[in-house]
Amino acid sequence: MTPLLEVRGLAISGRLQPTDLELDPGMTAVIGPNGAGKTSLLRALAGIELEVGDVVIAGEDLTHAPSPRRMRLLSFLPATRALVWPISTRDVIALGLPSPDPARVDELLKQLELDALADRPVDLLSTGERSRVLLARALAARPRLLLLDEPLSNLDPYWVLRTLQILNSEAGQSGCAVLASLHDLNQIGAFERVLLVDGGRVVADGSPTEVMDSPVLARAFRIEKDGRSWKINEEA
Repeated sequence: MTPLLEVRGLAISGRLQPTDLELDPGMTAVIGPNGAGKTSLLRALAGIELEVGDVVIAGEDLTHAPSPRRMRLLSFLPATRALVWPISTRDVIALGLPSPDPARVDELLKQLELDALADRPVDLLSTGERSRVLLARALAARPRLLLLDEPLSNLDPYWVLRTLQILNSEAGQSGCAVLASLHDLNQIGAFERVLLVDGGRVVADGSPTEVMDSPVLARAFRIEKDGRSWKINEEA
């Protein structure tokens, strides 16, 4: 069976070493210490900083896809939640669509509980509210690949759980692949697969249990298991 995402030789000079990757539909987490290359990997996959390499999504070469088609193939949610435009929540979500679809915007407003904020300028929203607006925009076109940089940051506990629920549902119902970078290791149990990035390359790839129990993770983060918690590895 052909993978949904096929990547060959993806690299960014000084930040991402040549990387091959295949993804099937489902939930995959990307973890790693600060500066490890998580964002670089996501940005390269999104074609934002694609220096060398091939990215094929659902059999289509990303570099040759016209802009409206790219919106159906992938969506990228950046780590920044800054929105300085004084435009409405509704209009920001609509920016994620290749063609007008008011019904889809209304569906996302309801799903992300943004109905009451639909006509409010996004520059007046809280950081957590803007996070939900940007997630709605990323979901709008129902892309085959969702690239999410820290999608759980700035969210309260309810919205962390609700966001994971929404992403799981999206992956299951539409058959898309979700690739999301995380800092909180407690959240990776919600994912089927985990990629550990360190030094600009993928150093571990497996189930949450396999990666969490791997000595590679302890070395990368300079921590070690301490019962149910973690402690700093002073020898790392």
